[in-house]
Parts: sequence; C-alpha cells; structure tokens
Amino acid sequence: MSYRKTLKLICGVAGGSAVLVLAAGAAAEYRGNLGEPPGEAAGRRAIFGVLRAAQPAWTPASHTPTPTGHAWDFNWDKRDPHTLTNGKKTNAPATEDPSSEQDNSKPKATRNILLIRHSQYNLSGTVDKERILTPLGREQADFTGKRLAALGLKYDVMIHSSMARATETANIISKHLAGPGVELVSCDLLREGAPIEPVPPVTHWKPDAVQYHEDGARIEAAFRRYIHRADPKQKEDSYEIIVCHANVIRYFVCRALQFPPEGWLRMGLNNGSITWLTIRPSGRVALRTLGDAGFMPPDKLTRT
Repeated sequence: MSYRKTLKLICGVAGGSAVLVLAAGAAAEYRGNLGEPPGEAAGRRAIFGVLRAAQPAWTPASHTPTPTGHAWDFNWDKRDPHTLTNGKKTNAPATEDPSSEQDNSKPKATRNILLIRHSQYNLSGTVDKERILTPLGREQADFTGKRLAALGLKYDVMIHSSMARATETANIISKHLAGPGVELVSCDLLREGAPIEPVPPVTHWKPDAVQYHEDGARIEAAFRRYIHRADPKQKEDSYEIIVCHANVIRYFVCRALQFPPEGWLRMGLNNGSITWLTIRPSGRVALRTLGDAGFMPPDKLTRT
C-alpha cells in the first residue's frame, strides 16, 4: 500500500479503533526499515505518533468515553414518591394493597417549561421603569409570541419577572396566544441578578459577595418554586411559560440538568429566545432547546 493510501486509511479510522491506527503505523515503520529513505520513514513515524496521541481515552470493550461525574439524583426536587412514603405510617385499611398509596403519590404527567428571555431594552435607563423595550425589542417579542402560537400548545400559565422589560415582553407575547387567554402572573423571585460566582471568572462583570449571597438565594428559591416534576394530582401534561432574564435561565438550566451551576455564564442567549425544559414524572429532565431564536430574521437578533 502506498504512503498516501496508508494515510487515508488512518485518517478514516482516526475517530474509530486505535488498534487499526497502531497496526497501520507498525506497517509503515516496517516498510521504512526495508529500504525507504531514512527521512521519509522518520516522517511517517512522526505522523503516526501524532495520530496515536490524538486517540481519545476509550475503553477497549465498548469504544465509549469513560463516564465521569456524579450519578443522576432522581430526588433532586425532593418529590420522589419513594422518599415521600418510605418510613411513614399510613391510615390505609389492612386489606388495602400497601403499594396503592405509593402509586397514588407518583406523578403521571410531564411538565414542559418554556423559558423566554426578555427582548432588547433601553440600556441607558437609570431605574427599572426606564428600562423598557426598544422598538426592536417590541418586534422581537412579537416574533416570539408568533412562534409560541405556531407551536400549537395549550399553555397553562405565563409567569414573568416583575422587572419592566420582562413584564412588557410577556404582555406582547400574550396577545398572540389563542383561546380565552393565558393567565399572567408576576413574580419578584424571577428578577435579574447574580446567581453564583461564575467559573471561570470574567473581568467585565464583578458583583460583590453580598450581591451573590442575596441574589443567589432568591434565584435558587425561584428554581425550587418553578422547576420540579408534576404534582401527583396533575392528570395531563402541562406547558408553562416563564419570561425572565438570561442569568436566571442559564442558572435554571445548569441546576435542572445537574451540571455545575458555576458554569452558567458559559452559555449565551439571544433576546426573545426560547429555552425548553421537559420534566418527566420519573424526575428525568431533558433540554429540548437552548436559546432558540431561529424564528427571527438574522438582522433582528441581539443579546443586550
């Protein structure tokens, strides 16, 4: 086999079996020792050495990366029915199946939570009431409302931060939702803030320790109030909209997926974007979309 063909073979399997790469490297080195010029043979050995070093640390049996990190905590929201009933006395009749109470306490519905970042707003405002949406921001909210309506989902409620830019965004979105109207609920817990000191740190934004302490507790309280599996009494899947802020949404995503919350600042969200979390009755969480803004024209996208 020629040198070029050997290299193509290796490039083709560089993402596969390390055994083939080692075998190809050995074959090329053998050919170099049988009469090829020393310089060419040495060059081939160097190339194969680089390719071998680039191989991921796969386990030989499964060819998959070795798992890292902690196991999934199914009781992350403290609503696992097994932990709610184990060890507790019940008033059920002796003839009743003892497992029936646990079955009745199991969630049966899936919660879909659509987290919307507010639209672009007036950055020059000195107080919250002056930080209203810009003309472009109102356009963005209009696009988001149309997108949510086009999904054809039956929304149960729209909760929004009490800050002006989130409230205005929610009001514009609500005009596009069909039916008798989705109830709007304002919540101070969802206000923007500094959830936790980010890792790695950034130089352009440095809240003091007190702000992290106060904002972090409030945003964590918002997470515990709104991000959890369905109540056992809920019979049908639900679709809830939460209009808030980038820092809050990014922190929620990290917490819900059980990622290190300190990594929240590694994600970027466009104004008016949609982040969709699904929470199954078992406590499993899936991120269906993160910062989706593909329904807006490119010239309407901002991150302010």
